[in-house]
Formats: sequence, structure tokens, C-alpha cells
Amino acid sequence: MTQIFAVHGWAGHAEQWTYWRRLMEQRQWPVQVMERGYGNNAPTQPSWTNEAGPRVVIAHSLGLHFLPSPLLQEATALVLLGCFTAFVPEGRNGRSTQAGLKGMRAALGSEGERSMLERFFQRAIQPLSPGACPPSPLLKGLSSEGRKRLHDDLVLLETCRTLPRGWPSDARVLVIQGEQDAVVHPRSHQQLLDQLGSQVERVHRGPDWGHALITTEVWELVERWIESL
Repeated sequence: MTQIFAVHGWAGHAEQWTYWRRLMEQRQWPVQVMERGYGNNAPTQPSWTNEAGPRVVIAHSLGLHFLPSPLLQEATALVLLGCFTAFVPEGRNGRSTQAGLKGMRAALGSEGERSMLERFFQRAIQPLSPGACPPSPLLKGLSSEGRKRLHDDLVLLETCRTLPRGWPSDARVLVIQGEQDAVVHPRSHQQLLDQLGSQVERVHRGPDWGHALITTEVWELVERWIESL
């Protein structure tokens, strides 16, 4: 039995996997979805069952760094959507990215909080049209605990440098990246590939894809790869 564990990234939420989840369940692939708990939904932390078969993690962006070590180390395959080891690249681009993260942290809890989140979601959706994704529930308001998690996870974005603890060095890996990604710098995408080395089974870069990779087109690619496990 193929088990799937999906985890969203910074300012994400479990509902963004709804369409993919429906398709996975049609294939009789049990799927559990992590909820970080930025908004009004309580955090959730799924776990593997004892059933034999592939254990697949599908992580989007910073979600790769949210995975607890015991769960991650038992994964047999990983799909990395717009992920990275270091979000802040070296050099001038890194200094600009770091300044942007500090500005986002300063906006949390201020009058500029909503506009900061709106700008981030707009960058994440590019080059798709603004109406291609439903409005984030976070724009309706953050819980105090959720705001603290967003702050702490911005710090994580600034400081992450390597593959997370518990990384399964024998797992099969599919990396999917968007060449139009306006959130993750190309150098950060490349650094992930450099650190993974020969462990990457396949890399797919969509020339017209951005950071919002949980789409029908990407799912068709992911589905075929999971079928091959």
C-alpha cells in the first residue's frame, strides 16, 4: 500500500492539497496532510501506519524543513516541489533576500501584516493569474499562536542551510522546480540539487511554472512517478 504524507510551506495550509488529495484517494493511496496551524485550524502531525509499501513525502517549499525526523527518516520516496536547503543564497542576492525576510517579520502583528501576506501570495502565484488560486484563509486573520509560528518559520527560512535532520539517504527523490519561481532564487534551487547529488532520480523544471506547483499539470507528473515506485 502506498502511503502519502503532504506538507505545505510557509503561510500555507492543509486545504491547498484538497484537489490532489481527492485524486490520490481515487487511486486508493491513503494520504495524510500536515497542518502547521497559522490560521484558525489546529496544527496536525500525521504519522505512518505499519502497512508495507512505499512511504511517500510530498513537500512544498519550506515544508521540507517542517518534517519531524522520525517521520522523515522512514520515508522511501520524496517529491520536492520548489524546495531548498538554503533559502537565502550567498552573495548580493542573499543580502537582498535576508533584508526582505526581516521586513516580513517586522510586518507581522502590524498594520502592514495583511498587505505583506498579499504581496507574498501574489509572488507565489506568478506567473498564474491572480484568480488561479482561491484566496488564502490566512487573509481572514491569524491566531496569536499562528502569528508566532509564521515569525519563527521566517527565522527558519533565514537560517536553514542543509538537508533536515533524519534525511533518508536511500530514498528515491523527484525534484520539481518552476523556472518562473518568484519566491525561491535559482541558486537556492541549484544548491538543493548539489546537496542531493546522485540521490535525485529525476529533475523536472517547468519553463512556465512558478512557485505554486500544486497544479493539475504537476500532479500528472507526480502521479506517474509514484506509480513507478
